[in-house]
Amino acid sequence: MQSTQTQLLRLSQGQLNLLERCPRQFQHTYLEQLHSPSNPEHEERQTLGSRFHLLMQQREMGLPIDTFLQEDAQLQRWMSSFANAAPEILNSVSNNQTFRESEHYRTLQVQDYLFTVIYDLLIADNQQAQILDWKTYPKPLNKRKLEQNWQTRLYLYVLAETSDYLPENISMTYWFVQSEGKPQSVKFSYSNIQHQKTVKKLNQILTRLTYWIERYYHKEPFPQEPEGSKACDYCQYTKRCNRQSRTEDIHSLATSEQMLEAKSPTIVDTNLLNIASIQEVTL
Repeated sequence: MQSTQTQLLRLSQGQLNLLERCPRQFQHTYLEQLHSPSNPEHEERQTLGSRFHLLMQQREMGLPIDTFLQEDAQLQRWMSSFANAAPEILNSVSNNQTFRESEHYRTLQVQDYLFTVIYDLLIADNQQAQILDWKTYPKPLNKRKLEQNWQTRLYLYVLAETSDYLPENISMTYWFVQSEGKPQSVKFSYSNIQHQKTVKKLNQILTRLTYWIERYYHKEPFPQEPEGSKACDYCQYTKRCNRQSRTEDIHSLATSEQMLEAKSPTIVDTNLLNIASIQEVTL
């Protein structure tokens, strides 16, 4: 009897965001692996953000960070400001009643897709669980926009699906450590109503993606956004799609929305039905 084992495709919050924004852009980026030249300024911001995440991880693990701070004045300022703004986070410790872990991984299969999330810090006790995420760009995103971003939706959803916590006992807080004045936080509480909405929406997206991939095998491209869509204004594939764009704004693509993806897990070994390797990239 012939085996018909299904190969799972890894997806991230960044790829979900892109699928919602423009399926054709998803095709070009992930199936065909077409990429625009890197932006040096964006890469520099990403590197600094990664260093801050590493710093917070080492501190949480009880490793020395003084040398780290002495070598980087920017990190030193961020850490000092964050310590003043949120001492309850840095000074609290794990005990028999409280679980704390930096860079906490969780995976979840939905349909034929596998999601991996990495929480910068997870704090949980018998009553509730808190997801904390560090952001190193200057200003918080619009809260409504941040709430609808798939990082927020997916991170809360996965924790509810992979733990015994009720959605009402789960929250997620973004800390923007480089905000003007002092670090600022944006907190989202979860609920069963939100959870059911995410379940429905996620399954709709994945069902459509499965269909589009099947049609892609038959030489049918993914759907495009309508002519004149704002999604085309900042897309590097407009010529390929025979669309117009505001080319002067393309190089400013690395804004707060893209930086939201800077801390996504890196996926390097997953094949999409032997067509292309899917990698987690910053959008």
